[in-house]
Amino acid sequence: MSVWIVAFTLRGAKLAARLAAALPEARAWAMEKYAAEANVAPVTDLRRWCAEGWREAGGLVFVGAAGIAVRTIAPLVESKTTDPAVVVVDERGQFAISLLSGHIGGANRLTREAAAVLGAVPVITTATDVNHKFAVDVFAVKNRLHITSMALARDISAAILAGEQVGLLWDGELKGTIPAELTLNWRQRLNIEIGLEARLPDSLLLIPRCIHLGIGCKRGTEASAIAAQVSAALERFSIPAQAVMDAASIDLKRDEAGLLQWADQAGLLLRFYSAEALRAASGEFTVSEFVEKITGVDSVCERAAVLASGGGALQIRKQASGGVTVAAARTEVRIEL
Repeated sequence: MSVWIVAFTLRGAKLAARLAAALPEARAWAMEKYAAEANVAPVTDLRRWCAEGWREAGGLVFVGAAGIAVRTIAPLVESKTTDPAVVVVDERGQFAISLLSGHIGGANRLTREAAAVLGAVPVITTATDVNHKFAVDVFAVKNRLHITSMALARDISAAILAGEQVGLLWDGELKGTIPAELTLNWRQRLNIEIGLEARLPDSLLLIPRCIHLGIGCKRGTEASAIAAQVSAALERFSIPAQAVMDAASIDLKRDEAGLLQWADQAGLLLRFYSAEALRAASGEFTVSEFVEKITGVDSVCERAAVLASGGGALQIRKQASGGVTVAAARTEVRIEL
């Protein structure tokens, strides 16, 4: 997680510098008149700094009064699923307070990390943490699972806090001890399912990011055409878009504007492999003499998907339409409690 830290006094600026030096991917700022002495970057407009950090950083740390943090972030707060972590530390480093996005955003974790650096008291107020109970949103973040319903997640947390057991339905590999709040593969009133589709109509589905796309396209193909073909392929094979981890293609497409634009719009990492690397992928593929003549390898999308997945099994074989080819491979999902 990238962390932006800002301070408002000289003492706070020195503490911010200390935190930035200790936390991975952290940077420190302070009000302009204190920045040079503390050897941190200057801030001339706090609201602008906060707005930029909101977009670019995974977490923001305010070294100063909680009220300043609240008033600064207030216009930016939107959703617990998208807002970054926000933590407040007093300028003497006595307390580190998780202010916003404690679970999904990681503020509780960042609070503990900051407190450990400073020897401060971590202040965390989320109910499941206070009561040392299983938290479904923390579990989802830890295992990179997409939460399909925050309303159901809240219901499950409320039930757990009330002493009710919740079913966890999962047939795959599971590492760790089952919490007392959960029953593994034993249906309860409320249930959590892990997979690409739910078996029970009233359960909370957590979707693992286990699908790796392979993409091929003609030169000059627009992003919209790629998006349409990807959506059609996923729908045809009943794979939710939230399950997609990344995408891959041949390195001849590194400068393909439509492909790059599609990946950016979809928020996906786009990998590129040489023809030699693609030829080395193992498996049975849908081959094409024409594709081999153009690219030097008999299959781009299927081989790229398998390589991106680390050798996983093909879930979608080559789907071709409108100058776009799509395939998908799946990696094994390992769940840790």
